[in-house]
Amino acid sequence: MMLAYRLLTAEDSSAFCHKVTEALSKGWALHGSPAYAADPATGVMRCAQAVVKEVDATYRPELTLGSL
Repeated sequence: MMLAYRLLTAEDSSAFCHKVTEALSKGWALHGSPAYAADPATGVMRCAQAVVKEVDATYRPELTLGSL
């Protein structure tokens, strides 16, 4: 078993909420609190949320975490 980790990021919008909700519906669990920061290049707020999932796999750098 392996604990997989992903950091989901996007602009602060409903699309970000849908991205996190989709991960939760696929068995990922929230890890820590969300983070918000201003993106000086675009002038918008960006969100980040870490998620984790225990999977029956062996870690490999080429592993596509979103497909777990």
